Amino acid sequence: MFQLGKTIVSEDIIEKEFVCNLSACKGACCIEGEAGAPLEKDETLILDEIYSKVKPFLRQEGIKAIEDQGKWVTSDFGELETPLINDAECAYVIFDAKGTALCAIEEAYNKGLVDWKKPISCHLYPVRVKDYSEFAAVNYHKWEICDDACSLGKELQVPVYKFVKEALIRKFGQHWYDGLVDFAEKK
Repeated sequence: MFQLGKTIVSEDIIEKEFVCNLSACKGACCIEGEAGAPLEKDETLILDEIYSKVKPFLRQEGIKAIEDQGKWVTSDFGELETPLINDAECAYVIFDAKGTALCAIEEAYNKGLVDWKKPISCHLYPVRVKDYSEFAAVNYHKWEICDDACSLGKELQVPVYKFVKEALIRKFGQHWYDGLVDFAEKK
């Protein structure tokens, strides 16, 4: 672990390798797990604002889950999350012709209908950020459904922090990311 500004960063994001391999996992991170995608408070407002533009991309099951539960939910632990369909996949998940899970929000973004790509927690994955009062913890999350991504990352020699560069800059800014690169290069 090392400190970078007001963050405490796990060295795993520098040392581990990762490149999403959607052809192998089919987007399992969007359909497995026990909760929806973590959301930041301001992201709930964004979901409220853009829902009408995202809705045409959603499956009927997703629309029903959102209409029944809301565009976002609060977990039993007080965490903000995307709603789930039948306690399984994210309500915002859609599938391509090959059965790969995709994000309806990102589809609307790719079509230029919204200017928000997707929840930052999804964009950052496999990096997870936990905010505390004085700092944020930036950690690598190891999940067996991503073993193919770890293998591909190792094959291509892409460390986690390079794979999620755009998302890290989106979350922490270019200056923070430049500091991370400096630390990684000196290691």
